[in-house]
Amino acid sequence: MDALGVAKVYDRPDALGYGVRCNASEDFHSCLAVYQSPQANLDPARHWCFKAGSRAQVREFHARGLANGGKDDGPPGIRHQYHPQYYSAFLLDPFGNRVEAVCHRAEAE
Repeated sequence: MDALGVAKVYDRPDALGYGVRCNASEDFHSCLAVYQSPQANLDPARHWCFKAGSRAQVREFHARGLANGGKDDGPPGIRHQYHPQYYSAFLLDPFGNRVEAVCHRAEAE
């Protein structure tokens, strides 16, 4: 997630947390907690999607994910079925959960 500029807010043996944790004076942040489970949801329509600021970030997200135990579930590229500039990559984490990074910006390759 560091490739997308998303901070890890906690790392426990059974869970990871990303984003910015809320507190009493700042309750407008978002945080995603991913817990280890023996029953990953393998439905490809259910997945986590993270916004990337550039296509290079999408490629870096995919490469780092593969290097850290993820499996390819769609290499970086344009997905015209969503819109003409939808550039994304998909991974399966070590537990089978689907994770995506997407850039909506037009960029020269």
